[in-house]
Amino acid sequence: MTVYGGWIIGFALIYTALLVVAGQLARRRTSKAGGYFVGGRSFNKWIVCFCITGLFSGSTFIAVLEMAYLKGVSAIWYGVAETLQILIIAFLIIGPFRKKMVVTVSGLIGDKYGRSAKALAGAITAFAFPMWSVATAIAFASALHVFTGFSLSLSVAFTAILLFAYLQAGGMWSIAFTQSMNAIVFVIMFAIGVIAFFINPGIDGLKEMAAARPEMFEWGNAGLQVIVAWFGTFFVNVILAQAAFQMALSCKTPEEGQKGLKLAAIFGIPFTVLAILFGLSAAAVIPEGKLGLLALPQYLAQVLPAPLVGLFFLGIWACALGWGAPCQFSGATSLGRDTGGAIFPSADEKRLVTYTKWSLLILTGLMVLFGLLRTEQSAWWNIMAWTIRNSATFAPVVAALFWPQVTRPAVLSSLAAGFVSGLGWYWLGGWDVSKFYLNVHPVWVGMSVNVVTIVAVTLLSTAGSFRIRKFAEAPVHYFSLAAGILLFVINGLNFAALHDKGLTGLIVFTALIGIFIAIIGIVRAAGKPVPGATETEAVAAV
Repeated sequence: MTVYGGWIIGFALIYTALLVVAGQLARRRTSKAGGYFVGGRSFNKWIVCFCITGLFSGSTFIAVLEMAYLKGVSAIWYGVAETLQILIIAFLIIGPFRKKMVVTVSGLIGDKYGRSAKALAGAITAFAFPMWSVATAIAFASALHVFTGFSLSLSVAFTAILLFAYLQAGGMWSIAFTQSMNAIVFVIMFAIGVIAFFINPGIDGLKEMAAARPEMFEWGNAGLQVIVAWFGTFFVNVILAQAAFQMALSCKTPEEGQKGLKLAAIFGIPFTVLAILFGLSAAAVIPEGKLGLLALPQYLAQVLPAPLVGLFFLGIWACALGWGAPCQFSGATSLGRDTGGAIFPSADEKRLVTYTKWSLLILTGLMVLFGLLRTEQSAWWNIMAWTIRNSATFAPVVAALFWPQVTRPAVLSSLAAGFVSGLGWYWLGGWDVSKFYLNVHPVWVGMSVNVVTIVAVTLLSTAGSFRIRKFAEAPVHYFSLAAGILLFVINGLNFAALHDKGLTGLIVFTALIGIFIAIIGIVRAAGKPVPGATETEAVAAV
């Protein structure tokens, strides 16, 4: 073990001890109704801000830093997409969801479509979250691996056990305390990283790299397919961001939650900008590396003393925890509160908390297992988790919010079909991180099947019991239908060019979304007023 490894482990252990103590203190605040799952709905805007910043901006920092090392300034689009997601959630989602007292996405589905839907949605959602936790834990594990020789798998296991230690005590209040402490550590990390930059390579070093490697300063260097996938994934994730919802919806009022999210969007800007700076710095000093997360500690060791390197990677540790803790807790909530509550419907709040604590242990084991299976590629786990969760739950959540006549069999079918198709498409592509079967991203396949299934089963099972609204009643929805059809035509006429760019899957999914929106507005149950309709429309519906 090097002296750098000693400082990193030392700081991590001290910080870990503080987090465990915070978890025990948080236990005292969970007695209030909903205290364990949603902090008693008592968070103010600053707590929401710190929670969301730690969740999204911490993980974004790691992802952008790694991408900046490989692709340069084009990594900024990841941060832009993440910021837009936060703002959309703030302006459009938090208010309605807070009024519905939503706790989880799987719970929202189950409350609308019954116990079987809740159990299945909760299990699929829970299965995905340890994958996201592993993805960020790998960043800190990489530093330990470089400086101590410890295996990446062992470091991931250490992270998983830590998360279990302090989450099982205080639940959402543990996360609130942890994210607040992480905010301080982030500032320290940024300051040390800026110092390292000015020592080497500095502004002149970046100018030299720009002359030698101009592609690193091209805004589209990451590739159109990758950049579009970032925006598409974050946009879809707006109504599925369960961990973010669970923290933001712990607010006192919808207004407090919105203010907290807006602040988090502003606080997230330095995470993206500085991640690009640090990634470029590592690329300038250690140009021959293949993985940014391994090159970064090598770079810092050349320009900073061991204590400062240790403090910097304490910030990386905080990023891993800021993402991993909410993911593990939210996944455990889905498995314990939703799936457990569906299996045992007579369970009271205390029993559901117990189920969730057991679920935390299960997800800890899954996180360790995932770390053993594939530790070297954090991006792969992120994509896999998004594919599994979004492919299963996207259409059911949209239906629960906007389409009253969707049937329970349709929801169950779409949950299963989306999950299996997304996972199956990954298998057909050999589980590769960037080369997909037929050059189509698995998440677009899974979500497309998800949408088609819920529409087809609903229409077939309710045939004869619904009416078609006329154009005058729903002009926007008819335009949406036309847009969806037009996208299919464009895709067909330009298939070869779009396929080469890897855009066919996204365009097909977007077209299906247009048709899905149209069907939601045009197809209505016969004899029932249209929600939100005018008096004239309500009479016409009858």
